[in-house]
Order: sequence, then C-alpha cells, then structure tokens
Amino acid sequence: MATTTPARGAYTPPPGGTGAASNGRGTWRSRLWRFDDKASPYAYIAPFFLIFGAFGLYPLLYTGWIALHRVEMTSLDQSQWVGWDNFAKILQDSEFWTAVTNTFVIGVISTVPQLLVALGLAHLLNYKLRASTFWRTIILTPYATSVATAALVFALVFRADGGILNWVLHFFGAGNTDWAEGEWTSKIAISVIIIWRWTGYNALIYLAAMQAVPTDLYEAASIDGASRWQQFRKVTIPSLRPTILFTIVISTIGSMQLFGEPLLLQGGTLGSIGGSEHQYETLSIYLFNYGWKLGHLGPAAAVAWAMLVLLLLIALINWIVGRFVRKSAA
Repeated sequence: MATTTPARGAYTPPPGGTGAASNGRGTWRSRLWRFDDKASPYAYIAPFFLIFGAFGLYPLLYTGWIALHRVEMTSLDQSQWVGWDNFAKILQDSEFWTAVTNTFVIGVISTVPQLLVALGLAHLLNYKLRASTFWRTIILTPYATSVATAALVFALVFRADGGILNWVLHFFGAGNTDWAEGEWTSKIAISVIIIWRWTGYNALIYLAAMQAVPTDLYEAASIDGASRWQQFRKVTIPSLRPTILFTIVISTIGSMQLFGEPLLLQGGTLGSIGGSEHQYETLSIYLFNYGWKLGHLGPAAAVAWAMLVLLLLIALINWIVGRFVRKSAA
C-alpha cells in the first residue's frame, strides 16, 4: 500500500494537537454556558432588588433607626439615643388611640359598602350589555381622578355654609349640618369619598374574576332550576372567595394609609387637619402632625412602625379567616 510523504517545509500538526484545542474550546464554552445558566436568573431579578433596597428596605430600616432616637426637624444632623421612649410616648398618648379608632371605623364603614356595591356592579356588567366597554370605562373614571381633586370637590359638597348637600337637604326640611365637625358625619363624609373613588376599581377586579368562572357551572345550575339570584349566591360568590379576600386585604391596607381625604376635607387648613376635636384624625394624619407640624421625627417614625405592626396583624387575621372559610367550603 503506497504512502504519501508531506512535502518538504510543510507544517505537520503534533499528534493530538487539534483535538486538544477543540476540547479546550468545548470545555470553556460549557463552563460559560453553565455560568450563564446559573447567573442569568439572578441578573434578571437584580434590578427589582436594587430598587426595592433603595426605595423600600433602606427607608424602612432608617425609619426604625429614627424611631429609637430623638431627632428634630430643625436639627436633622443631631440625634440622641432614647431606645423605646418614642414608642412608650405614643402608646401613652390618648390621641394616638383616638387615631387608631378613627382609622378602623372609617375603614369599616367605607370598605363594607364599597365592596358590596362593587360586587353588584360587577354582576350587572357581567351580563351582555350594549356598549359594555363604555360602562366599564365610566365606572373606572373616579379611580383615575386624583385624591386632591376628589377631596376638594367633596369638601365643597359637604361644606356647612353653602354646601351642595345641605342645599339639597334643605328642601326636605333638614337643618344645616356641619359635616366636618360632627363625630360621625365627618367619618361618613370621608367614607363617601373613598367609596366614590374605589368602587369602580374593585368592580372591575370582581368582573374579571366572574368572567373566569366556567359557564358549565351556570348551565348546570340553570338545568337544576336555580334562579339568577340563586346562581349568584351558590355559584358566583363561592368562586369569588379568593378575589373577595384579596380586595378586603387591599382595602384594609388602603384604610390604614388614609391621608389625602381627611387632610383636605376642610380645604387643607392646617388648623383643622384631623378635626378640631380629632374626630376624623387617622394614623397618617397623626403621623403628619407629629413629624411635620411639631417637628418631632422620632415619635413620627414610631407611629410608622406601629402602623406596620397593625397591618401585619390585620393581614394575619385575614389569612386565618380565609383559611377557615376555605376549610369550611371544603
């Protein structure tokens, strides 16, 4: 068998040289691929954690640091360690507990009617209506309105002197009511603003959940002779339980953070923020008065952490109630 010999001066690769280089490049690429496979998910979620750390975690921790110090608005560069004194100060303040009571009362009388009306509106919109997109847009319009605009408009409605509501009530023989100065009328006025702004938003959430309910359930109920009202109670409501629990939690959190409506109920006059007798002062208004009107940032930060603890307790209660309801339904 004839063999060929390379020409004089031609390059002859060393034995195994090409294979070694190929294996080296393959190993490098496989390592790079494994690194990319493990590191890419962290790189994708890193922006969220960076933003959360800068605008969420750091302010929370810094607020906790301020809550343990005496810090004044006029001397932010000076602080004095006081430990738990700021928390003891607010817990011994009767105005703090008045604000807690007002917050929960306004939250209840605004959340319950709001969610009931939203559920009814969603049930109506779930039918085949003409111009359904138009009606959905209409009920969402109040949510698109800013808090300041809504509160100032309703402040004119509930004015004691020349308010639209008192003008209407005058035709029914009712006397002039000073809505902002009353113990319950002020809370009702704030609740009306909240209901007006958030009912459409919750209605669309319920509507989306209703449209996800299988039509087979309604057809089976109809075959069994169930009326529309019975279908609503026996099919729609049980299917919406997780969504209803979600809206309750969100509404509760919103009630704890209630600020714009009570701030502007009387036009934003600094002397009347929260009411002359603190009749509609919420926790956010109490925090505002301590931190920005009085300039005591330590107790204000303690109020912020107390609000966080209350929110966690409410979330825990909602979770327990939701778990109990799910077990009862099962």
